[in-house]
Amino acid sequence: MTNPQVAILMLSLFIVLVMLGFPVAFTLLAMGVGFGYYAYYQAGSIETFSDIFDNNIFYLLNQNTYSVMENDTLVAIPLFLFMGYIVERANIVNRLFSSLQLAARNLPGSMAIAALITCAVFSTASGIVGAVVTLMGLLAFPAMSQANYRNDFSSGVICAGGTLGILIPPSIMLIVYAAIAELSPLRLYAAAVFPGLLLASMYIVYVIVRVWINPAIAPKPVVDPSVSRWTIYGQLLTSFLPLTILIMAVLGSILGGLATPAEAAAIGAMGGLILALLYRSLNWTMVKQSVFLTAKATAMVCWMFVGSWTFASVFSYLGGHDIIEHWVLAMNLQPWQFLVLAQLIIFLLGWPLEWSEILIIFVPIFLPMLDTFNVNPYFFAMLIALNLQTSFLTPPMAMSAYYLKGVLKDQIELMEIFKGIMPYLGIVIFCMVLMYIFPGIALWLPDRLFGEYIP
Repeated sequence: MTNPQVAILMLSLFIVLVMLGFPVAFTLLAMGVGFGYYAYYQAGSIETFSDIFDNNIFYLLNQNTYSVMENDTLVAIPLFLFMGYIVERANIVNRLFSSLQLAARNLPGSMAIAALITCAVFSTASGIVGAVVTLMGLLAFPAMSQANYRNDFSSGVICAGGTLGILIPPSIMLIVYAAIAELSPLRLYAAAVFPGLLLASMYIVYVIVRVWINPAIAPKPVVDPSVSRWTIYGQLLTSFLPLTILIMAVLGSILGGLATPAEAAAIGAMGGLILALLYRSLNWTMVKQSVFLTAKATAMVCWMFVGSWTFASVFSYLGGHDIIEHWVLAMNLQPWQFLVLAQLIIFLLGWPLEWSEILIIFVPIFLPMLDTFNVNPYFFAMLIALNLQTSFLTPPMAMSAYYLKGVLKDQIELMEIFKGIMPYLGIVIFCMVLMYIFPGIALWLPDRLFGEYIP
């Protein structure tokens, strides 16, 4: 076999192993080292046992590990994770959902709207899709079920709302993208603000219209008439406002150039602790659990980076990137055709893979072609960020559906969840089309804040 053929075999084998359930980070690492040993092997170089380890793949692995450890951009990840876990365990989300539910009581599908807004705010604070969907499944789904909301409708709201955190800043996914594509995380955050708000707004509009057309899927809840408007305002001020101020302070300090993402994440982590203290939820057990979960998630991300960079380096050395690039360029595509092809491939990869594998392994294949097709890398990044929402919403590997099924167990069938998330999948695709037609949705704010992008 030629080296490019070995590279394609390497990529195909990786997809098969991931679909079989092997851990992604260590699959990347093992395949990178295994195929790398073949790629860098020199005939006749092994004469003694110690010569077995005299292969450049081990040097490459060591260098990649060191590069991850010294990457300043990635420092923000554990701090943002810690902020999210602290907020999750301080019962702030419970208060937020209850107050929003009362505030939206006169709108069609008020509990679903409250769940979407809560998901958006909480996922923005944490960026952890699994945590948001799991918590909202335990918190919002029983409340909506008790109010006679249809199961597929309720599950779709929770699954779709829970994925917003990978798009709306401060997003961990955008930090990872910035590190991979060597782009400014500040510009990426600015570019993601309006697309994220647009997608969340479209979700809410869909809920209102859907319930207005068919009120039976979300009956209007019975509200205690003794609850005054001032009581509702008071609950909003004490639940929605503090968390929103914290998020805006973190995001504003980044976009305003007052702090780097890592420094802003430190502010967020400290703010999360202060909020937990103000809500009288701060205790040693909660802090210890949050630190443990943060370390666990950060280790996974870091090992995934080490594995993916090793995998990508070997894949490129074998000629894998070149053969795919030549294949794409040989089609003589127009820029819009290239964008459609790239997004279609990412969308299809969302069926078997999660956003992390897609982002780390496959996106770098397209990045070198952006200059050829004269595509703004930040605009391309926002298309990818929107498209990656589908990796959580596309059956059969829609992870948000499995997160929800895992906590609800026999309360709902998996097919009901799949049915509920399909309209939101269509909304994501429509939002991508809208952003392609009006690229200013993504590019106006970063150009306004930091000047027009010049390659």
